[in-house]
Amino acid sequence: MIKRVRLKNGRELIIRKAEPNDALDILAYIHQVSGESDYLTFGPGEFGLSQEEEAKFIETVAASDNRLMICAFLDGRIVGQLTLIGGLRPRVRHAAALGVSVLKEYWRLGIASALIESSLDWARASKVIRKVNLRVRSDHGGAIRLYQGLGFAQEGIVTREFFLNGNFYDSIQMGLKIDE
Repeated sequence: MIKRVRLKNGRELIIRKAEPNDALDILAYIHQVSGESDYLTFGPGEFGLSQEEEAKFIETVAASDNRLMICAFLDGRIVGQLTLIGGLRPRVRHAAALGVSVLKEYWRLGIASALIESSLDWARASKVIRKVNLRVRSDHGGAIRLYQGLGFAQEGIVTREFFLNGNFYDSIQMGLKIDE
C-alpha cells in the first residue's frame, strides 16, 4: 500500500504501511510529536517502547487482518502516523480504534485527512472492520470538525478522561460505520 497525495502547499506526501525497519524513526517521531501537542493520550517520555518492541508491534500489526499502521512521509521524513487497531476477540474484532497524529509544523495541510481516508479505504477493503471508533478531547475543535467532515458522528462523552497540568478534560467518543 503506497499512496501519493498532493498537499495544500503543493508538496507530495507519501503514505505507506509501517515496516519493522521504520521502528527507530517511528520512535523518534513519537518522541517529537508527544512534546508538541497536549491533545494526545501520551506526553513526552510516556510511550515507553524500545526499538525492538516497536518493530515487533509493527510485525504483529502487519500480520493481522484487522489492524493497520501507516506513516506519512515528506522528503523521507515521518510527519504523520495512524494506527487502526481492531479488537482481539470475535465479538469485537470488527471494531477498530483509530489514533492519528501529525507533527505540529505540518498541521492544516491535509495530512491527517489523507491518513484517515487511507485507513478508511483499507478498512472497507478488509471486509473485517465494520466500525471505526476514536476519542478526541472535547476542546479540540479543529480535530472534531475534521472527523465530522469525514463522516464520524458523536456517540458519547466521557467526563474527566484526560488529566493534564492539574486540569481534567472530557473526551468525545466518535464513530463511523463501515459498509452498513
